[in-house]
Amino acid sequence: MAYDVLKEKGLIIIPYLRKAWADLCKAYLQEAKWYFNGYKPTMEEYMNNACISISTPVMLSHAFFAVTDPSREGSRSDELKRGDVPKSIQCYMNETGTCEDEACKHIRSLIRETWKKMNKVRDANCPFSQTFIEIAVNLARMGQYMYQYGDGHGIQNRETKERILALLFEPIPLA
Repeated sequence: MAYDVLKEKGLIIIPYLRKAWADLCKAYLQEAKWYFNGYKPTMEEYMNNACISISTPVMLSHAFFAVTDPSREGSRSDELKRGDVPKSIQCYMNETGTCEDEACKHIRSLIRETWKKMNKVRDANCPFSQTFIEIAVNLARMGQYMYQYGDGHGIQNRETKERILALLFEPIPLA
């Protein structure tokens, strides 16, 4: 990809991609440290790390250079058992002492507010191309859609399995 961008646009993007991947590795390392030290991060610590460890910056870095010309753009508990770090719900419960239902409500409200912000950016005069903005929004949609009922890996549930099967193997009816 970096070679193609260099050839087509004359831009050296390897430092940007390298930084995105290094940040992702650092975020994964932070989660491993938390787990092995038995540390329960605060909600703020978790969110600051999670916004990188979910891989969105890496994917968006690649997407940005693939679809835009930057020179013209303006320059849950089962997871814990299997060795995963606490997620947003557990961090919020630990920090505030609330029950899981209340923590879920809080996280849902954060998601709603984030969608509102993202939708405002879509309509605002933004320095990014519409294609890049749509990729970012679709990535958020995909994340919410795929993780709405768990990750499908740690907890294998019917909803996630049906969604994956529908997306990959069932034809979309045209009539």
